[in-house]
Amino acid sequence: MPVGPVNGFEQPRFENSSTFARLPRIDEVQDEASIVVMGVPFDSGVSYRPGARFGPSAIRQGSKLLRPYHPPLDVEPFNVVQVADAGDVTVNPFNIIETLENVERAADDHLSRGRRIITLGGDHTVALPLLRAVARRYGPVALVHFDSHLDTWDTYFGAPYTHGTPFRRAFEEGLLATDSCAHVGTHGPLYARSDLEEDRGFGFAVIGAERFTDVAPAAIGDEIRRRVGERPVYVSVDIDVLDPAYAPGTGTPEAGGISSRELLLVLRALRGVNLVGGDVVEVAPAYDHAEITSIAAAHVAYEMIALLATASH
Repeated sequence: MPVGPVNGFEQPRFENSSTFARLPRIDEVQDEASIVVMGVPFDSGVSYRPGARFGPSAIRQGSKLLRPYHPPLDVEPFNVVQVADAGDVTVNPFNIIETLENVERAADDHLSRGRRIITLGGDHTVALPLLRAVARRYGPVALVHFDSHLDTWDTYFGAPYTHGTPFRRAFEEGLLATDSCAHVGTHGPLYARSDLEEDRGFGFAVIGAERFTDVAPAAIGDEIRRRVGERPVYVSVDIDVLDPAYAPGTGTPEAGGISSRELLLVLRALRGVNLVGGDVVEVAPAYDHAEITSIAAAHVAYEMIALLATASH
């Protein structure tokens, strides 16, 4: 029987535990863990407001009120599989390359033990080493990328590894199933029309935020499911896909985003896809109010865990 979170009826949720959803630490369950929550407190790849290095701890704080039963998916994820908090990867705030190597090494270790990883960022740069590790194990993946931005730019100020470039590098390194990837919820201005033209060349479909005005989230989820098919799927969520009304605590907010409800509904509609991992990134709590952003991010991570649990149920 999996070891679940601290019982909220026996100990108030505001007490003691600093793990995600008050789950056991990885050292408390060791090789029993099938899903791990891993933090990457790194934001040296940001181009505007810093602060996402404090994202993992803020998301864990925002997760304390999560409960063990997920009604829409009819699953108790923490009772179906052993989920544990693996703590944070050691990062070097002055060395992006070293940090990316550390993240990739940590992900390789978990994956070699048969675990699925849900990562708490950190800025979006960290998605690249995660994709390297996942693709090494499962082959090229169908990337479902929720973000206000494309993140397929070439460089910022000549730097190839930033939070705006991870999926350009992933394409170049052959990590993506290029006929099965999609950006979801994109909105806001771009640098030039060529941004979209180049992005199409990388094989991405774009489901912009404006689609949510006329199309139900469940239908958008069905569209994504058809695109990814049976391929291994990696879900990457930049919290700035949400309108700043729902996620003010982020580094590059863009007006006109989707709501937290719409994001959660689309994720639920992905039930049955071959999900092999995911991340939620770009939570910068210094710009947050009343934990709005960190609570939303905690629920996003919980949805991913629930999806993984339904596949094991």
